[in-house]
Amino acid sequence: MHSPPPVPRRYAPADGRLRLLIVSASMGAGHDTVAGELARRARAQGHDAQTVDLLRLLPHGLGSGLRLFYQSSVRHFPRVYAGLYRALLRPGPRHRPSGLPLARLAGRRLTGLAERTGADVVVPVFHLAAQLTGHLRDRGLLRSPSAVFMTDFAVHRQWLHSGNDLYLCLTDDAARDVRRSIPVPVESTGPVVAPAFFAPADGAARWRRRFEEHAPGRPPVVLSAGAWGAASELDGTAALLVDGGFLPVVLCGRNDRLRARLAGLPGAFVPGWVTDMPGLLRAARVLVDNAAGQTAVQALACGTPVVGYRPLPGHGAEGVRRMAALGLSETAGDSAALLRALRRLSADGVHRERRIACGRELFHGDALALVTALAGTRLA
Repeated sequence: MHSPPPVPRRYAPADGRLRLLIVSASMGAGHDTVAGELARRARAQGHDAQTVDLLRLLPHGLGSGLRLFYQSSVRHFPRVYAGLYRALLRPGPRHRPSGLPLARLAGRRLTGLAERTGADVVVPVFHLAAQLTGHLRDRGLLRSPSAVFMTDFAVHRQWLHSGNDLYLCLTDDAARDVRRSIPVPVESTGPVVAPAFFAPADGAARWRRRFEEHAPGRPPVVLSAGAWGAASELDGTAALLVDGGFLPVVLCGRNDRLRARLAGLPGAFVPGWVTDMPGLLRAARVLVDNAAGQTAVQALACGTPVVGYRPLPGHGAEGVRRMAALGLSETAGDSAALLRALRRLSADGVHRERRIACGRELFHGDALALVTALAGTRLA
């Protein structure tokens, strides 16, 4: 294990106030949502917290190019992304290329920002950021300890670098995978989700009225395509749900072309960009998910059962399978299986309640408490 370098006393916080630097990435909305919630919690406890987009730290527009390439691959060329996942990210004994050379291009800017802000801890919530902080800590170039918060259910190799000081995982299962791979302290904390997803949502009643006005008597089922509106045959799935007696509530993210196409589908409800996700998810009976990302964990927090269907390639498919294997959700391999799962989970009863209870057990830890405890060790 590496030894952290001496820390100048000028960084010591007054009255216990700590400085957090949270490193996210604008790849969809999930990483930024987690970063924002960690920052909100830290500020509520009297600490300072700043978030930074790793893609903005990369020089020469590389971050924008990387985001555009990933977005285009997932939306339009899923087989390409599946191949990249197998080559670069999927775990296994065979040597694979690392994302570190790309991440290192942001190294000087990140260390400079950590020095200027006096960060007591750096918290990567994106895999390339974790590669970078691990490398910088290993080389003694980053004074602040690094606590990686992994946002994926399935651990892929680009998250892992033994130079980091602490890993925080969504599940015990993921934590075991990390421990088997690198000799770093690991804790399981569950997801980081805003409190509104656990509390009764005032907006749920308004959503229910809208659903009932649109399609009386039909159980509302959310179809999520994420912030980028990336999904396979979403219109076909929505039509299947209409024929099966459900109201598909189709979330197209910021994909205006997809929204315009689906808005004309008879029987579907296609809102614009949704700002009241707690209300919407509480008003829905089931979420049909394709990524095992932030929308899925928000649904679990709301008590809305999740079914994985037509998952995105790569880590989306791995995460959907892992969620189901842990009993947090169900998966459907074809249209008939999807309708059977939706009928089971949309109806009140033991099956639905069991899924809801299992999902809520996922939220058992306090990631911020472990982050601030690690920051405190810097001052010891």
